[in-house]
Amino acid sequence: MANCIVVVQFPLGKRTQEQAIASGTSTAPTYQGLTAKGLIRKDYLNGDKGTGGVYLWESREAAEAWFTPEREAMLTEKFGAAPILTWYDTHVTVDNLKGETRVDGQAISEAQAAE
Repeated sequence: MANCIVVVQFPLGKRTQEQAIASGTSTAPTYQGLTAKGLIRKDYLNGDKGTGGVYLWESREAAEAWFTPEREAMLTEKFGAAPILTWYDTHVTVDNLKGETRVDGQAISEAQAAE
């Protein structure tokens, strides 16, 4: 089964580094607690075109269970702007921190990767 990446963007102004760090670290415990619900990782975004996050989920089903219409409404209220969600299936991941390549979430050997 493919992993799922969801890019969430809010069309807001760029925050200072301090604001971005404060915002991210204040909500990080919520996302650390989502391991059992299939969240592998979240990266917080801060740029000239807005703010948001990149979420890597174990599956599209896990991502859809989190990003419900109710959650989107809550995020709209919290940020004062509706989130734009872009969904991607990801079949191959190169993870340089772990030194591995994964296909549909499963690590493969370098010999298999070269085939």
